[in-house]
Amino acid sequence: MNILALDTSMGACSAAVLRADGGPARVLHLREQMMERGHAEALMPMVAEVMQEAGLDFAGVDLIAATTGPGSFTGVRIAIAAARGLALVTRAQLYGTDSLTVMARAAYLSGVTSRAPFAVAVDARRGMLYLGLYDESGRRIEGPLLIAPDDAAALLPSRLKVAVGSGAALLADPAMRHGKRAEATMPHLQPSAGMLAEIALEAGETVPILRPLYLRPPDAKPQAQTVVRR
Repeated sequence: MNILALDTSMGACSAAVLRADGGPARVLHLREQMMERGHAEALMPMVAEVMQEAGLDFAGVDLIAATTGPGSFTGVRIAIAAARGLALVTRAQLYGTDSLTVMARAAYLSGVTSRAPFAVAVDARRGMLYLGLYDESGRRIEGPLLIAPDDAAALLPSRLKVAVGSGAALLADPAMRHGKRAEATMPHLQPSAGMLAEIALEAGETVPILRPLYLRPPDAKPQAQTVVRR
């Protein structure tokens, strides 16, 4: 199976091609770059590079995967729109999963979780976190949630020792107040298309359409209708 994976949900942009022939051998081609903005301009050149490196044309893509959020409103839409458009052209199947689960896989494989339950916490600003809880095998227990740090601390499993992500440090003090421990690490962790491709392959699932996962309303709101007086 040939998988094209895309992520633009947070503070990085990445594209990956995973080639798997059904056996244990897997070849991953990845491009990724940290960036706060500019994902729309960076994504497709990355796609072209990994496709060329993999020696694959779009007709050979079987599955296109994208992170669905949470993350920035614009960023989440970029990867999803690209995946939808490419799927229309290639007739490839679609797959999506949340950004925190993709981050959790990277944390689990790094070994920092000590094979115990752990949290992925991303600073969602305005005193809130995007939170996901994962067991000792890296499987999701709960989330993604948009939640205040103190409320998040109350949800932490008693055996949890580590929290990863840009919001992990915001959990440390509330966790102590709840008699728990959440050592903050990997503060610069971002979702990666490489991890997403591996998750998509192992899931063996498809979705009919990719939809963004928004946990809060957009900052921009339509203007109230005004009446022009003559």
